[in-house]
Amino acid sequence: MPVLETKKLTKKYRKVTALDQLDLAVEAGMVFGMLGPNGSGKTTTLGLLLDVLKPTGGSYQWFGENPSAKSRKRIGAILENPCFYPFMTATQNLKVVATIKECAQSHIERVLRLVGLWERRDDPFKTYSLGMKQRLAIASALLSDPTVLILDEPTNGLDPMGIFDIRQLIREIAATGKTIMVASHLLDEVQKVCTHFMVLQRGKKLYQGSVDEALGDQRTIEVAAEDQELLGRHLGELRGVEKMVFEEGFYRITPDNGLGTGELNRFLFDRDMIASHLVEKRADLEQQFLKILADSGTVNE
Repeated sequence: MPVLETKKLTKKYRKVTALDQLDLAVEAGMVFGMLGPNGSGKTTTLGLLLDVLKPTGGSYQWFGENPSAKSRKRIGAILENPCFYPFMTATQNLKVVATIKECAQSHIERVLRLVGLWERRDDPFKTYSLGMKQRLAIASALLSDPTVLILDEPTNGLDPMGIFDIRQLIREIAATGKTIMVASHLLDEVQKVCTHFMVLQRGKKLYQGSVDEALGDQRTIEVAAEDQELLGRHLGELRGVEKMVFEEGFYRITPDNGLGTGELNRFLFDRDMIASHLVEKRADLEQQFLKILADSGTVNE
């Protein structure tokens, strides 16, 4: 049974369709990425799922049941920017959250240790960096020990170190068995953190699947030499090549499963050639994202 299931979930604002008949299933234990540019419908979707917005059409279920106050208690969420009392400490702010959520204050130490803020628990919120503020927000979402954690653009505005810390924290939380939903416009974030993802564009779902399946075993080998013309003739004799193109000063080879850089280097060496550039590259989500958009006919819109 899916943790979350939507059926033709729709949200319209007069003539604008923010979400268009979304069918979605999220299974327990997934780190599920909602990928799409700003305005694609990610935040609208989360607003509907958290009962902040009312749908125009369609339906959704949490844990196999219609949404209710009971099901919402099993969901921890961060939408938009974290909001805390600036002069209160982390501990004091979480005591307020615990009172609102009607959960035990004894959980405060556990969540602060989990997000790496225990040593700063007595410092005022206003002294925290953006990354620390975001970690405290995640701590507040985890305070009631929810089954599902929802994060809307969790690394937005952070510096590279802050981004790294939040992504690592998401992985650690996922390792505890929680289901996590992450809305992001960053391809790299989805690829590094998520197990599954969907692509939204102008309120429509274009794709849903696992990150591993989307990337597959696709790889390319870039090779160049001083005499590119001679290199091209030799590569024409090379076995194990599915596709080869010359662009941006390199020959880009799509190999079959057996051909690697070592075999290619020996092949050229046996023909008295030395590669000046020889690099193997794995497929990334950017390539697949552009392919999804191209297949849907929206890449140039």
